[in-house]
Parts: sequence; C-alpha cells; structure tokens
Amino acid sequence: MARITRTPVPSTKAVPSNKQAPKAPAGKRSGAGSLAKGASATPKKTAKPARTAKQAPPVQKAYAAAGVDVDLGNAVKSKIHGMVKGTHGPEVLGKIGGFGGLFKPDFRGMKEPVLVSSVDGVGTKLKIAFATGRHDTVGQDLVNHCINDIAVIGAKPLFFLDYIGAERLEPEVFSQILKGFSKACKEGGCALIGGETAQMPGMYQRGEYDLAGTIVGVVDRARLLDGSQIKVGDVILGMPSNGLHTNGYSLARKVLFDQMRLKLSDKPAGLSKTLGEELLRVHRNYQPVLAALPQGLVKGLAHITGGGLVDNLPRVLPSGCDAVIETGAWKVPALFELIQQGGGVNRSEMYQVFNMGIGMAVVVRAKEAAALASQLKARAIGRIEPGSGAVRLAL
Repeated sequence: MARITRTPVPSTKAVPSNKQAPKAPAGKRSGAGSLAKGASATPKKTAKPARTAKQAPPVQKAYAAAGVDVDLGNAVKSKIHGMVKGTHGPEVLGKIGGFGGLFKPDFRGMKEPVLVSSVDGVGTKLKIAFATGRHDTVGQDLVNHCINDIAVIGAKPLFFLDYIGAERLEPEVFSQILKGFSKACKEGGCALIGGETAQMPGMYQRGEYDLAGTIVGVVDRARLLDGSQIKVGDVILGMPSNGLHTNGYSLARKVLFDQMRLKLSDKPAGLSKTLGEELLRVHRNYQPVLAALPQGLVKGLAHITGGGLVDNLPRVLPSGCDAVIETGAWKVPALFELIQQGGGVNRSEMYQVFNMGIGMAVVVRAKEAAALASQLKARAIGRIEPGSGAVRLAL
C-alpha cells in the first residue's frame, strides 16, 4: 500500500542546550548536604576535565518553523503499516510508502466488469469528534458511507484511499483516524491502499481537520442497478439507520447546542446513550447483506444521506414513477424527534435533511416484499405510484 505524501506534524518540543551545570557553592557537596564536622571547608583540588568544543544548539529546520515538521511526520507514518496491512489481500501489490497504490483485481466470473467510483466526506459530524476527543468512529463513517454509495449500483468495494487535511495533526489523533479507516475497510472487504495527509497552517482551526475518501469497486454490467426496472406497484422497503449517520449535523448542532443549550454529556429522555455517544454512532454498512441477495430481486436502491428520503429516492426513479412514503410505517428514533421539537423544524423538512431512521431504501416487487423485508430486517415504508419521478410524503 502507498501512503502518499503523508505530511508531518510540527514539533513544539524545546531543544535542550549543552550548557554545563553551575558549580556547587563552597562548603557544599553537590546533592550531599553539609560538610562533616571537622572537615576542611576548602575543597580538595581535583584534576580539571578535558575541555570540549562548545556545541551550538541544533537549528530548527525552516519548514518545521513554518509549521510542517517532515521528520516527525515520517516517524508518525512509519507506525501505520500494521494497521493498514490487515486490509490487504493478494490483489495489493508493492510496498507501503510508494508513490501510488497498486491493485491487481481478479475479475474471474464476470463477463463484463465495470468499475464504479465515488468520493465523499464526513461533514460537520467532525465537530462532535473534536469536542469529544474521539476520532476512530469518523474514520469508519467515511469508509462505510463510500461503500454504501457504490453498493446502490450493485458494486462490491475493491480499494479505498483517504485524505486528511489539518492545521496540525497530533500523532494520537492520526492513529485513531487510521484505526477507524482500517477497521471499516477490513470489515467491508476493502483494501486501504493509499492516502494523503496535508498539514496547512492557517487553513484550519487548531485541533481540527477534514476528511475525504475515494472508493473504487466493481460490478458485472449485467448486475448493474440503475432503477430502470422499477414499476408502478412495486414496494419500498426501509432498512434502519444507526442514528444520523453522516448528514444533517449542522442543523442538529445548532438546535441541540445553540438553541436547547444541551451538553454532550446530557442524556435527554428517550435516548439510550449520552448525546455525544448518540451523535457519534457509526454509519452503517449495508453492502454485505445486500450482496447476499439473489440476483434480480432488488430493482433499485437509494442510500439515504444528505437530502433524506425526499432527495435521494428520485435519483433511482424512472421519470414516470413517484415514490409515496408512509411516514407512519416506522417509529422515528427519539434523536430526530428531539431535534424537530427542540428546533421547531417543519416535519417535511426533517425528511429532506435527515434519514429519519431509514438508512437504505430498497425497491422490490410487491409479491416478494414480505420475504425480503424479513431477510433484510427491514419494513415496508412506501410504494411506487404513477408520477414524475418525485417523492411524496404521507405525513
């Protein structure tokens, strides 16, 4: 795997001087207390130590003085090998630290393999990570989000590359983020083959960073899911989310912290964890369970991210079909209700900002809906009706 241009962390450790310690005062032995009774107050003469050349203190490198310590960065990067190596299979070639990641895919069994790529970020959920000091979950969020985005087309992940931009990245923070990337990649069957860490003093606030990730997967062209087979009468199944996932955090933070004056350590009624823990719940990876379904049962998939059900389902709907969502078909998790009520947010807008408890929408034939709902641990949340490719909410 290649960790590409992993830029380092500035060092603030003072450089020790080489000055000699001051001589002990007359009548005292350094570190030994008073002279014994009867002893001469004049110390015995001892041989003078050989004179050594006075050394000048090391000069700080110009780049480190500007905020980027290359040497420390190289030391930090050297510790990631064990983490990322666990995500590699025989397809990954070359050594860690090269200029590019090498991946030799095995397309046996596919008649017409098609590569699928996607790039995304975590958004202002990072603000919760900064405030709590926990950084491994956002790494998992990013990988899982990217995997889901290509899963809706029917693709399985091949490899992932990350980007970390920061004003100053502490080694422990860097390690936590990489642990999150590695954990999610290993669980998702995805090789972590490259990354970039950019330190840019003046571009970010102290203690903050941004994340982005790129994923590449593959699908046999015959198994591509593009929604073209969706027809009037089909049923929409909803797979539960694990909290807010990675979207809507700007509104959530404004309501919960600015308007309601809540703290991350608070545990409002209806929540099973503290607010900080609830907001850091890891974005769920749906790809493994979806990939286990026999070919042809799923007609379309929509990853419910920014834009909610209202803006994501139309991305897979044919022009002559509408998706009617029965919002009473599932229990909306308490955190979403807290945000809506605390901020006085219009209920329709909630479904255009948040996932509202549904992380993946699955369109299937009506006759197969019950069996698939059981297999996916999902529930029917709507249906396809004649229309113009829009979503209609039955509130």
